[in-house]
Amino acid sequence: MSADNPTADFWTSCRAVMGGLPETPPEAWAFGATAEQAEELLALVLAGTKTATASSAWDYEVDGEPLPAEGDYSILLDGRGIPRAVIQTTAVSIVPFDEVTEAHAHAEGEGDLSLAWWRDAHERFWRSFSTSSQGFDARMPVVCEEFRLVYPAAA
Repeated sequence: MSADNPTADFWTSCRAVMGGLPETPPEAWAFGATAEQAEELLALVLAGTKTATASSAWDYEVDGEPLPAEGDYSILLDGRGIPRAVIQTTAVSIVPFDEVTEAHAHAEGEGDLSLAWWRDAHERFWRSFSTSSQGFDARMPVVCEEFRLVYPAAA
């Protein structure tokens, strides 16, 4: 990978191995709000434990980011910003926080996999790290995204 554009280089390598991927690199991002969270959640994806994620729809609005859509690819970064994997979105739904399902919480692969753990952890996350001034509300719209691991990179 070149120091100038490691994400583009990573995408070129993925395309050489996978075939059928679009020419233009997709968005590259890391899970969580800290390097530690990025590393922990990436490890769950690479292990096959994490196949879903949740985001605040309010944060998408404030940040001017498009919502994920079925079929979208993403490059996952580790805690140092290095490209490590490619995922593809398989489903997206927007539901109030207090209507997120046990199945979705389990698919996120975090903590004890329970809905109670998921609710506690995500409430704390959005109270601490939300970019929207609305922060957290039990009825806030949550973007529930399911994905599949397309390409894992060696550490």
